[in-house]
Amino acid sequence: MKVDAFNLIGPNAILQLWPILNAQLGAERARALLDQAGLHTLPDGHAMIPEADAASLHRAVRCSAPGEASIILREAGIRTADYILAHRIPKPAQILLKILPTPIAAWLLSRAITQHAWTFVGSGQFRRVTSWQFEIEHNPLIAGEQAETCLCGWHAAVFARLYRALISPHARCEETICGAQTHEGVCCFVLII
Repeated sequence: MKVDAFNLIGPNAILQLWPILNAQLGAERARALLDQAGLHTLPDGHAMIPEADAASLHRAVRCSAPGEASIILREAGIRTADYILAHRIPKPAQILLKILPTPIAAWLLSRAITQHAWTFVGSGQFRRVTSWQFEIEHNPLIAGEQAETCLCGWHAAVFARLYRALISPHARCEETICGAQTHEGVCCFVLII
């Protein structure tokens, strides 16, 4: 498969998931999921990775550990947001967001998320509906899947953790509709405080 700039995703989609798989499922079962996903090695974290690799591992978790998948993927999303807070959002910007009025801070954070969406949506299309509502069309992490429930707990957890840390400690994020539930292929997320 040819890989180009439009079907790459940040390595944390795998790197933050891997330790949770080991802790929750054990090393043997975690390794089996990596094999099932067709991954022979973990990314080194220094470059973007093929979105298909992350999608394969997320799908393997949902298929092989359905009872635990939601918790595992949400925890990986929280850890991904923690990585972003520690390494990608400058401390002065974090301090500023925390002291600004909530509507202004949410507008700035949602704008920054939009500008960097390519790192977590790959070939999907991200759209900021409002400072409190996002959409991902053709989300590569659920490509080709059909489900009765929302599958994008990883994304919802990333958004929730960022908003909790920078906007309101009461923030949470709900995926109200998942692209895997509809033929439209749009995942809708709402932030609530």
